[in-house]
Amino acid sequence: MAVYKILVDVMLKPEILDPQGQAVANALPNLGFASPQSLRIGRHVELALDAADGTAALEQATKIADTLLANPVIEDYTVRLA
Repeated sequence: MAVYKILVDVMLKPEILDPQGQAVANALPNLGFASPQSLRIGRHVELALDAADGTAALEQATKIADTLLANPVIEDYTVRLA
């Protein structure tokens, strides 16, 4: 067994409105920045998992993401080894 660092990024699906991202995009010009073409906000999660190998760690992290970290109805996620 070894410890594997896994990175999980969770984002709203493209067809879902992102009010937090829109609020930040609207605030940028007021702060002197150029208005972005688009801006979406998500979550970045880091996990350290004990597993036999990297494949097993990724499988475990995918189950965790699908069960707890993301709502698959409105969010997409990616899982990768660090």
